[in-house]
Amino acid sequence: MQLHGKMIWLHIDVTRPCSLCGMRESLTTRLSRERVRLVFFQLSLLPAMLAVVSPAKALNFDPFEAPVPVSHPRLLDGAAEIGNVAKKRSRSEFKKLMKLSDALADLTYERFQAFDATDPVNGAKPAVFAYAGDTYRGLDVSRFNDADLTYAQDHLRILSGLYGLLKPMDLIKAHRLEMGTKLKNPRGRDLYAFWGERIAALLNEDCDASGGAQAIVNCASIEYFKSVDQTVLGPEVITPVFKEEVAGVAKIISFHAKKARGMMAAYLVRHQIDRPEGLKEFDEEGYVFRPQLSDASTYVFTRLQG
Repeated sequence: MQLHGKMIWLHIDVTRPCSLCGMRESLTTRLSRERVRLVFFQLSLLPAMLAVVSPAKALNFDPFEAPVPVSHPRLLDGAAEIGNVAKKRSRSEFKKLMKLSDALADLTYERFQAFDATDPVNGAKPAVFAYAGDTYRGLDVSRFNDADLTYAQDHLRILSGLYGLLKPMDLIKAHRLEMGTKLKNPRGRDLYAFWGERIAALLNEDCDASGGAQAIVNCASIEYFKSVDQTVLGPEVITPVFKEEVAGVAKIISFHAKKARGMMAAYLVRHQIDRPEGLKEFDEEGYVFRPQLSDASTYVFTRLQG
């Protein structure tokens, strides 16, 4: 978070010691207990930005020693409830629900049978190190130092079908449950109904905790950001869109767009971007901000292919 200054007027009653400047004696002597206006330069913390990304189906649960303190998912009660619902599903149901191969359906079934939300540590790994898909290749957390990880813990969030909303260092168990899965549960017919307003409410809390985030930067997919109820979301949302220019036509190519969204989230963290204008300076791997294609809530970036 960067420091910015502004000028303010402070009225100081010189009949009492001033805790700010300790000038009671000299002011009282010279100005005979008059109220004095002094100008101070106030250093104020400017509220920062909060980036939100999707999780990944690809996972990496190799042994790992966390470089900074780990944390626990804050919606673990919801994960326990979803886990109990999933435990009752068969291999064939998982195969149909998620359009999985036999091998993946078996693995998903076995993972949910073993899932125990009351033991959040055994077999768990910090989310940002456990996910390994395209977005996380762009995020490239291996480039983060300890200060970056600490900043990310306050300014990066991961949406999850099972856990709702995660901080980067929240411990998660290996699982597969996409947000769009139509898993009937006590709250409704799918995971959007299950999570309802809870994800947006928690994002609001996170923004308030950071001093009132200027904006949420939506680096997630449409499927996942749909889980954020924007009718109750406080901050404005800025969505970066990444397109490839091929033969004079700019279009979204899924693989590149996913990676670029991760790159943008990493850019926000490493550079501690605290204002929307700062996002427009993103220029990694050839992307350039295109103001003529953008508006206040959608920032379009393009790059040439071929």
